[in-house]
Amino acid sequence: MGPVPRAGTIPPSCLHAVFRAAEERERATGRPVVKLHVGEPYFPPPREVALAVEHAVRDGRTAYTSAEGMTSLREALAVKLETENGHHTSAERVFVTPGSCQGLAALFQSLAGPGDELLMPELHWPIHLQQILLAGFRPVFYPLGPGYRPDVESLRAALTPRTRAVLVNSPANPTGAVLDAESMRGILELSRAHDLQIISDEAYEHFVYEGDHISFASLENGVPEDERRVFSTFSFSKSLAMTGYRLGYVVTPNAAAAHAMRVVQEASIIGPSTPVQYAGLIALKTQDAVRANARMVRANRDRALPALREAGLLAELPQGGWYAVIDVGSTGVDAETFAAGLLETHDVGVAPAAGFALRPVLSDDGRVLSADPSAEARTLVRLAFCGDPDELDTGVTRLLTHVRRLRSHGGSP
Repeated sequence: MGPVPRAGTIPPSCLHAVFRAAEERERATGRPVVKLHVGEPYFPPPREVALAVEHAVRDGRTAYTSAEGMTSLREALAVKLETENGHHTSAERVFVTPGSCQGLAALFQSLAGPGDELLMPELHWPIHLQQILLAGFRPVFYPLGPGYRPDVESLRAALTPRTRAVLVNSPANPTGAVLDAESMRGILELSRAHDLQIISDEAYEHFVYEGDHISFASLENGVPEDERRVFSTFSFSKSLAMTGYRLGYVVTPNAAAAHAMRVVQEASIIGPSTPVQYAGLIALKTQDAVRANARMVRANRDRALPALREAGLLAELPQGGWYAVIDVGSTGVDAETFAAGLLETHDVGVAPAAGFALRPVLSDDGRVLSADPSAEARTLVRLAFCGDPDELDTGVTRLLTHVRRLRSHGGSP
């Protein structure tokens, strides 16, 4: 056999292991697991979205579209970006994608060059790291300050002559941190000074609970198009629970960036699903559902998470998103032990944050030689608060029971 291909050296997402453990627990006991490890929303997609897919299929509107997606949907998205996000762009810069995840993967591929480095947060969505490695970027991790928010000076200190781009996720998965305008302007100024591209993942744009969501690209409205450097990604999965529809979109800053993105899309998807694009057209008209969904998740946060803060597990409530990161170090056990014990004794699934903090060591040709988690993540756990309110209450109550028992026994179950 020849050498292991680069993709074969990249660690799998830690979330798959948590999924499997929860499923095995349900099979073994016959009892349901309270799934606080998964970001699957409690609310369903609007009925009219499903009907749009059905009608498109029945009417035979199933032919290929271009790699960019249907013109009508891209034009509607450009209007949405203008009116909701304050981002002045055009349909020619918008790409419809099979979920924002595929859009991100294509975007990284369109930007990476040999030996290029990309700055990303020390606590990050595991899929981001996989995508960056697959594209050929070498990740460099910038530290996060209070509330898990990035500090511009920390980013500056992480720069090298090979730094090509910086990834920003606001609201963030897994931390729920939200960037303010001042921080964004600082990152944008740093990027201009060092000729960096900015990738802004805004999948949770409608889930901001303190202040307002700011789209990074809106800060470039007065900049000539050829000088813009912010790439944005969005998703229908979160705001409208269209997780299985696989529909998202990428916004490129200028014509040259759009050309590179188009080549990647032509080579990888040919074109996004046509019936699902018709669903997207209808979904853009269901803003009442978007607002109702955001209110539900915020209500979950405000009802269930203060008890975690009072127990000393959470420094502050997450400002946005669907997740909170808690520190279980006071229990005397690490996150892996805590999560395994919580599942075994209370049928509650949570995700240890080690997989959100891997530090890969790469060979010269980009293969991963090792990928240990940072020491800072050893006692951190992510839980989702976007699910059924009653299940969330039950899960948090059981988690706190588990915490009290561990503390009273010095870390022993």
